[in-house]
Amino acid sequence: MTTNDPDCLFCKIAAGEVPADVVRRGDRVMAFRDINPQAPTHVLLIPRDHHPDAASAARAGTGLLDEIAREAHAVAESEGIADTGYRLVFNTGSGAGQTVFHLHGHLLGGRGLEWPPG
Repeated sequence: MTTNDPDCLFCKIAAGEVPADVVRRGDRVMAFRDINPQAPTHVLLIPRDHHPDAASAARAGTGLLDEIAREAHAVAESEGIADTGYRLVFNTGSGAGQTVFHLHGHLLGGRGLEWPPG
């Protein structure tokens, strides 16, 4: 059963109601370019179903986070950054910088990434 939040920007993107530069589209996960990129490659990976954050998706126990990680690697391969390295980030909660409360992973790469981040 598909769930969505009618007020959620990413639900609207997943439904095709709001345009996005889509990189990959699967049955449960889609990927699109971030409108404010923080690296040469900055792609967001979202589930089509609404989960407010990574913790809620993990509690659901459907393997969704695994699928997002697989899709992220496929995007990294298509973007030519899989061999040089990339970062996959899930911000959970406003204190961690989450601003859209729909689970999303940030795939970042194409340049050196410092540690620790932020």
